[in-house]
Amino acid sequence: MPLERFAVPLMRLLAFLALLGWAAAPAAAQSILRDAETEALLKDMATPLVKASGLDPANVDIVLVNDPSVNAFVAGGQAVYVNSGLINEADTAGEVQGVIAHELGHVTGGHAVLNLGASSATNISLLSLLLGAAAAAAGGGEAAMGVIMAGQQAAMGKYLAYNRSQEASADAAGAQYLSTAGISGRGSVEFFKKLQNLEFRYGYRPKDGDEFYSTHPLTGDRIQTLQDTYEKDPAWTKPDDPKLQQRFMRMKAKLFGYLAEPKDVLRRYPLTDNSIPAHYARAYAYHKDAQFDLATAETDALIKADPEDPYFLELEGQIMLESGRPQEALAPLRKATELTGNQPLIATLFGHALIATEDPSNFKEAERVLRNAVARDRENPFTWYQLGVIYAAKGDMPRARLASAEQQVLSGNMNAALMSAQAAEAGLPTGTPDWIRAQDIEMQARAELEREKKRR
Repeated sequence: MPLERFAVPLMRLLAFLALLGWAAAPAAAQSILRDAETEALLKDMATPLVKASGLDPANVDIVLVNDPSVNAFVAGGQAVYVNSGLINEADTAGEVQGVIAHELGHVTGGHAVLNLGASSATNISLLSLLLGAAAAAAGGGEAAMGVIMAGQQAAMGKYLAYNRSQEASADAAGAQYLSTAGISGRGSVEFFKKLQNLEFRYGYRPKDGDEFYSTHPLTGDRIQTLQDTYEKDPAWTKPDDPKLQQRFMRMKAKLFGYLAEPKDVLRRYPLTDNSIPAHYARAYAYHKDAQFDLATAETDALIKADPEDPYFLELEGQIMLESGRPQEALAPLRKATELTGNQPLIATLFGHALIATEDPSNFKEAERVLRNAVARDRENPFTWYQLGVIYAAKGDMPRARLASAEQQVLSGNMNAALMSAQAAEAGLPTGTPDWIRAQDIEMQARAELEREKKRR
């Protein structure tokens, strides 16, 4: 048969298989957004829910993903990924807590680890593809297409049925976690209503039979089921935490100011709005637009409102540093670092400013600050890069190479990580912790490169 006729269902099938595989590591293709204030808030929002789920809050991460779609997901392990688009759509901290509770239901249910539906669907689809290819090779074009499409249908049915079961289970678990934590389910219900409005906005209307072709129970059904459950809970009428809501509005404005176009930020937060969230959002918007005076006017307003707020000081220091004024960034960043007890992300920014002054007298402090930062958060490649700069300036090239290897392995550059680790190992005293760490990175890089080679 002509190749073109076979290519259409084949490409559809491959796209479907890609969809199944995407859930295994969705964060890899997107960027992670890291911010000290945001991470602290998400942790505080999630902690009572994590405790209610029986998990250890120290082992659960809430990760913000730079993706405008209104979504959250789990991908194995004990991490919940929340898209920036979901934060933008939510109006209350309670709405986001409802989503986190639901995703924790997936974590405790092992849905991202033991996805039997996806496994079955993948196996059926691959088998259908092989049978279809064999039929095509034998000259049975219509038979090939029928085998492939039938296989897709069977796979889809098994996969979606399993996922509907998962979603219902996560809904029930999430409701239990909210109840145990004493958090009202109103936010959860309101967020599902938002999802329903999005369906309407984009022209989607449920039709007879749609429930059999959705990975989630239909939104209207979920709203009714959840509302019936939550209204019976003693926490249903409990007021929202006003301090948590205030922090959420700050974080939401900060995120929007950072990600959105400046004109859109000023439309949502006009100059007539003198609230803290508005100053926050406009400061980022003006800074992105290289309007230094306007950006610093907004940070001045924030610091005047609360001179001891470390996140306002962090923003002031960031604007100074990124505007080519590292010396002026030192005071606010030093104070922000002290006020947060050396929070690693803020400390890294401070260390960067110290290095950016190009004053060797600042390098000793920079090394101390950055070493403390990596001791508490080893997963930030930029911190390792800055630490490598300091070691190189001191002439300590083996440790500079080791810092480079740490940065490269976190960034996924395994070839460079392997070479840097080997160079570090050659120059470090045998048997020391740094020498052992260089060996570990070398083995990790070799293993990953070998896996990549096998995948080709």
